[in-house]
Amino acid sequence: MTLFLIGVAVIVIVIIVVTVLIMRTMRGRGKLRGQFGSEYDRAVKDRGNWRAAERDLHDRQNRVEDMEIRPLAPAARDFYHAEWTRVQDRFVDTPEDALSDADQLVRRVMADRGYETSEFQQRVADLSVKHAPALDHYRRAHDISARAARKEASTEDLRQAMVHYRTLFDDLLADSIGERPQNGGQPSRTAPDLPHTPRKG
Repeated sequence: MTLFLIGVAVIVIVIIVVTVLIMRTMRGRGKLRGQFGSEYDRAVKDRGNWRAAERDLHDRQNRVEDMEIRPLAPAARDFYHAEWTRVQDRFVDTPEDALSDADQLVRRVMADRGYETSEFQQRVADLSVKHAPALDHYRRAHDISARAARKEASTEDLRQAMVHYRTLFDDLLADSIGERPQNGGQPSRTAPDLPHTPRKG
């Protein structure tokens, strides 16, 4: 009888431990999903399973924590807003150059915030920790920029890329003052529209 009770107690303890571990895993997974959004699913697809994906996402978190990401000073925010207006105005006459300038301006803001900016895939991984909702826009802008460099993008493509860059740009600046966009990483409705300029040549 005593051995039977001991056996039952061991089984109960094992069940409790397993349940706690499962709940802890699910809670951690839910937290990662909440933070990374669609980037979580992308990581699972890229890595082949959720365990490898979550290790990767945790590595991203640790890397960004070591970077000491900092907010922008008000004067810097004002400067970058003025720079974006200049880049946007340039789009009318030289859309390809304006798109290149937009890409460079996003990188300058990232660098000012404390991010490393050398390689695109690493930039995306780092940004996913705090700016996941804007990353699809950044990827689309990057893809169009690559096509533009090969002269394979229309002016409408370039205009869309500028809108995509603007989404990440706004997110980086909004985060610097603790006011994240409430529209799920979509372009601001108050952002001025880019002109639909006929493509030259």
